[in-house]
Amino acid sequence: MGKIALLGAGSQGFGPQFLADILSRPTLARLPVALMDKSEANLEIMVRLGKKMAVQLGVEPRFEPTTDRRRALDGADYVVATVNAPGDREGMRGVERRISEKYGVNQAIGGDVGPGGVFLSIRYMPLLTAICRDMEELCPNAWLLQYGNDTATVAWALSRVSSIRTVGMCHSVQGTAAELCRYAGVPFEETGHWAAGVNHQAWYLRLEHKGRDMYPLLREKMKDPVIYEKDPVRFEIMKHFGYFPSESSIHHSEFYAYFRKNPEMIARWTPNYLSGSGRDDRYMKDTARSREALRKEAFGDGPARIRTSDEYAIGIIEAMETNRPYRFNGNVMNTGLITNLHYSCVEVPCLVDAMGVHPCWVGDLPEACASLNRQKLAGMALAVKGGLEGDAKAVEQAVALDSLTAAMCTLDQVHDMVTEIIEAEKEFLPQFG
Repeated sequence: MGKIALLGAGSQGFGPQFLADILSRPTLARLPVALMDKSEANLEIMVRLGKKMAVQLGVEPRFEPTTDRRRALDGADYVVATVNAPGDREGMRGVERRISEKYGVNQAIGGDVGPGGVFLSIRYMPLLTAICRDMEELCPNAWLLQYGNDTATVAWALSRVSSIRTVGMCHSVQGTAAELCRYAGVPFEETGHWAAGVNHQAWYLRLEHKGRDMYPLLREKMKDPVIYEKDPVRFEIMKHFGYFPSESSIHHSEFYAYFRKNPEMIARWTPNYLSGSGRDDRYMKDTARSREALRKEAFGDGPARIRTSDEYAIGIIEAMETNRPYRFNGNVMNTGLITNLHYSCVEVPCLVDAMGVHPCWVGDLPEACASLNRQKLAGMALAVKGGLEGDAKAVEQAVALDSLTAAMCTLDQVHDMVTEIIEAEKEFLPQFG
């Protein structure tokens, strides 16, 4: 019988969904679940919500709430990590965005690309490395399903420092597949997809409705201005490079040099998107409102909302427990899976059963898609080196290789920008001394 450890269980996004996912599946509802979060208040909210859900579903949960990470990991078979990167709560993503903008790099999100993506990754690395060290001692055979961005860079780094079996998790592939069905006007459950590439830039190599290629229909629908404007950046990428990528137009706009070089372009390709300090302020207010709503739901007299998700992590655990095969897209090391990308962390279809996770062979990507992936991969190896070794020059080189940054900055400006961000975030970058 497997033990599940949810690290960051107080997350207002992942927490309620994962509790609903576990408790609504009979095989998993009987398993011990360690709920770990540094915040006692947030943890108590999730325990209350979970107990309400359990009553409504007629199951008896085996929750083990704790603020002690090692206690949660002790004897675990599955570790799901949705922990915040050090510095997130102190506003470091806003710091990264503001300093980048000072040098002309206007990031939309910055979670896994550009200066913000590099620095978020290297802020995550010491924390997730420490989790792996604890797992090596307390649960060496457990699977680590981690949601730390940049998912690909962090997973690559963990493969360098630990023997723990880990998969980088993301929801952009299944989320985009559902969006494509809405654009095409077909039921998601009647479709299939085969996607591969790099995290947040995986390509829908096959997209089918009842066995028929959906791309002709999607290209026809793209001619409708209402549909086109829902996803203009990704429709442009599909038009020029042949295949639709995962993630969102807003986020995708910062992957390239084509969409964010001046305010007019930003307004054209990401209209009505609030960025900069306004976005940070709204995020903080939205977070506070959501947290208060969860608190009232947990401690109030009414029922809890049971909102199951399409996140892969719980499906993976269920497949390992039941030996019923399950397919998902995971971020794993490229051991010849995508044959025209170099050794790196790639996102590919994976099968999972009681024997573990089995990444699927993809072969060559279409060359245009592979070339765009290589642009994104260009700095990842250097980000891994910089984050693990405290090598500021490697971090600088990683940022310099970002497409949007290269379009906006001289190399001296990149040096100054990276130096400034390291200084601003030194409290959260212990590897730099």
